[in-house]
Amino acid sequence: MYAIIETGGKQYKVAVGDIINVEKLDANVGDKVNLDVLMTVNDGVVKNGNPYVADAKVVAEVVEQGKADKIVVFKYKAKKNYRRRQGHRQPFTAIKILSVD
Repeated sequence: MYAIIETGGKQYKVAVGDIINVEKLDANVGDKVNLDVLMTVNDGVVKNGNPYVADAKVVAEVVEQGKADKIVVFKYKAKKNYRRRQGHRQPFTAIKILSVD
């Protein structure tokens, strides 16, 4: 059984035991969070939501709060001596899927 969930404006395919990185959630390590379910698949039986499946529930536990690797943002304009260099580290939350109902 697996489900398609939505969090942080993105969609993820999850099953029990998966650990995924999602956009930063306002929760502490060890907290349990409920996620919005768009679709579930159980032994070939598909339930679609409009937009969410009413009786479906995905529970996850926050494993880690962190920052992704640094990326470099570099802007320049040719022949104008314009150079700007900036780094960015996107915050994320690692969650472990406990149950898909």
